[in-house]
Amino acid sequence: MTETTEVPVAVAKSETKTPSPTNENGHAEEAVVEQTTNGTGDEKVADDAKKEEKKEDPPKEMRAVVLTGFGGFKNVKILKKPEPSVAADEVLIRVKACGLNFQDLMVRLGAIDSPPKTPTILGFECAGEIEAVGEEVGDEFKVGDRVVALPEYRAWSELVTVSKRYVYKIPDEMTYQDAAAILINYLVAYILLFDLVSLREGKSLLLHSVGGGVGQALVQLARTVPNVTIFGVCSKSKHEALSATGLIDHLIDRTDYVNEVRKITTEGVDIVLDCLCGEECNRGYGLLKPMGKYILYGSSNVVTGETKSFFSVARSWWQVDKVSPIKLFDENKSLSGFNLRHLLYQQDGSEYVRSTVDKIFGLWKDGKVKPVVDSAWALEDVAEAMQKLHDRKNIGKVVLDPALEPKPKPATPAKSKSKKQSSEDKKSKDDGEKKVENGETNGEEKEEEAVNGNGEAAESEEKPTNGDATESEKKESS
Repeated sequence: MTETTEVPVAVAKSETKTPSPTNENGHAEEAVVEQTTNGTGDEKVADDAKKEEKKEDPPKEMRAVVLTGFGGFKNVKILKKPEPSVAADEVLIRVKACGLNFQDLMVRLGAIDSPPKTPTILGFECAGEIEAVGEEVGDEFKVGDRVVALPEYRAWSELVTVSKRYVYKIPDEMTYQDAAAILINYLVAYILLFDLVSLREGKSLLLHSVGGGVGQALVQLARTVPNVTIFGVCSKSKHEALSATGLIDHLIDRTDYVNEVRKITTEGVDIVLDCLCGEECNRGYGLLKPMGKYILYGSSNVVTGETKSFFSVARSWWQVDKVSPIKLFDENKSLSGFNLRHLLYQQDGSEYVRSTVDKIFGLWKDGKVKPVVDSAWALEDVAEAMQKLHDRKNIGKVVLDPALEPKPKPATPAKSKSKKQSSEDKKSKDDGEKKVENGETNGEEKEEEAVNGNGEAAESEEKPTNGDATESEKKESS
């Protein structure tokens, strides 16, 4: 106790010590001032250190596929964006693979209902690993879980936050690319076949775009039902590859598929699943048998060029006949439609979709379905991947992989200079040579002046430094 009280007293004495009488020149006062100044400096350094600590680190960034404006591929760019923060009911996913769908092409064109405001990160489908969870997520998901998700946009990035309602755990054996290839395609196919048309044994089925991701999913799921006849419509270039699978009974070229179907069966088909819209609606309805069902689940005919065509959009709707319920009643036919995006985000179908995902993953575990991945692309090559989908050259799913290296770009040849530019270059070169020559001449003259100057300086050094005038100076002054 004695030690603790003595130390402050000693300090107080040193602080209040008055200058000694022997130090009448003020040395003691200077010492006190110096001590105070040093103390203030130490406090300033400490304050600066605290300020440095308080400075926030710059926000971390990630790569993302950003749509800067509606239109062509030039508006799709890879940009650095701030990493997202997790809301209470969200999970943060480190993306390992992304699914590319025809719907993404329509978003790029602005040909989708309620398009997003640009700039925006594209993509509806991704798979990856959870890196963080919100406070309200609970025990449903944890860090490290392997999942696939359906965010409304923002999926094509290295990190994405998604509400837990749209996140689904994937089987341990499933790869991220397979997860990204299976989710949307098989969701749409399963709901169409088993919930909307109730596919049964002995039925016949007409599928448009049978070589695409949804088309391949429909074929595989339809084959889980015995004795189903499949008419597959696609471009001629895909027939050989699709024939090799042995899953499609009749492959038909899209240019004249109505007559080709009529040649095979005059009765028509039981089910038509249409992802094209436009004039195909009328043709498909005309191919239905009594008790037949037609379902529209897409409108890819809207995408005709690199940019949005108002004419093609209008035409796709003008060509659709208006069918009265009375006509359906008389002909014993059904018309229906399905939009997964509306069901999920606008009509609160998340629980229904979750139960369907569980069924699909069960079929995958049993080996009854296997997603077909056409190709995988780096984020930087997204424009090329979208072009392939736009040209309908894919068989199966096109996916993006953030870990892939972009393809090397071909070297562009140097542009030949115009005559005007060449003459200007030659003129500037000549001017430069003249300046160099002038510079050398001026340099020689300056060198001579410098020599003379040094000589004069040497003479001036010989002048007396005691202030006495020389004989010549005296004569001049007299």
